[in-house]
Amino acid sequence: MSANLILILMFGGLTVFLLTGLPVAFVLGGLSVLFTVLFWNPQALIILILQVFDTMRSEALLAIPLYIFMAVVLQRSGVIEDLYRAMELWFGRVKGGLAIGTVIICVVMAAMTGVVGAAVTAMGILALPEMLKRGYDPKLATGTICASGTLGILIPPSVLTIVYSVTAQVSIGKMLIAGIVPGILLASLYIAYIVIASWLKPELAPSVDDAPRVSLAERLASLKTLVLPSLIIVMVLGSIFFGIATPTEAAAVGVFGACLAAATRRHLTLSMLIDSSGVTLKSTAMILWITIGAKAYVAIFTGLGGADALLGTIQSLQVSPYLVLAVMMLILVFLGTVLDEIGIILLTVPVFLPVVRFLGFDEIWFGVLYALTIQMGYISPPFGYTLFYIKSTLPNEVGMGTVYRGILPFFLLQIVGLMLCVAFPQIATFLPALMGR
Repeated sequence: MSANLILILMFGGLTVFLLTGLPVAFVLGGLSVLFTVLFWNPQALIILILQVFDTMRSEALLAIPLYIFMAVVLQRSGVIEDLYRAMELWFGRVKGGLAIGTVIICVVMAAMTGVVGAAVTAMGILALPEMLKRGYDPKLATGTICASGTLGILIPPSVLTIVYSVTAQVSIGKMLIAGIVPGILLASLYIAYIVIASWLKPELAPSVDDAPRVSLAERLASLKTLVLPSLIIVMVLGSIFFGIATPTEAAAVGVFGACLAAATRRHLTLSMLIDSSGVTLKSTAMILWITIGAKAYVAIFTGLGGADALLGTIQSLQVSPYLVLAVMMLILVFLGTVLDEIGIILLTVPVFLPVVRFLGFDEIWFGVLYALTIQMGYISPPFGYTLFYIKSTLPNEVGMGTVYRGILPFFLLQIVGLMLCVAFPQIATFLPALMGR
């Protein structure tokens, strides 16, 4: 059987089984076994066993449960509630201020946790009712939360970035640091949109005259809530940037900082640690099962000649490298609506990376574009994951149609951010280059 036909069968079979709603990990593992027996050699099943042991021996993947545990502890420590109250004091009397404050909190949460679901759910519970009560347009409120909550995909410490780095075999530290500037760029675009939209359409945000007045002393006192989050961010990102600790060691430092934050608020209890450990165990097990299934699938795909057939097809095309890049980005946006980010990376990076190297693109820069496009998939209607994260927090009077309409301006801002990173690669490569000096 030709490699091109195998390529079509493997991707066609994957698409069909994923649409049935079966778990991603077992679809990938099951298809790996099926195609190995049918089109290769039953003895080649040893490759699947080797992929399991390769995953189990990976020290780099050890950072994943540590960052997840850090995120869960922080979420249950009450730090996020304090941050929101502080932002409410500072931005409550600014036009669109609560929406702006929500973006800023999501940036801080992304830099502390790197977990998308935590930010969207927390802001849906804390910020959404407050904004609706103050008279914010539901579209602006839900769009802000959905878009800002996904910044954890890009801003370190991002679990997605670690998985990409391990899969692509690039520096985890440089890949983590590369997401800082693009993440801040996106947040700045969101804030600029909120300010301009609130000014052009006053009905989107309430009059600042309705907001309670707060003294300067109260606002300054609220800044103490930023001390621990700032300390955790500096401890984690600073230790990576200056080469003091590896990303895995920095994750352990972050766990210590998260436990310290919980202890200072008297939330560090045995029951909380047990619950956090249980959530971490479930999340890590899911990620590792997907890792094993995807690595096995890609190994069989490569062994049967699918990767060579794809690369040969790309090489034979007489088109601009940026057109090929655009097609890959569109595929990632689509996959982001039906797959979780870990599955997308493990499935597509081994296939796309040889093409990226052939086209002469920087792998760190491509990794940032990768994260941006997956982030777009997460907020793209009607199946974006983030849209369903917020669904559980919506009041009865706000439907999913409102969420879909609210996210569209932010989706367009994502495209603008992506195009800026494509046109100016230095946005993504500037800070990693400083690390190399």
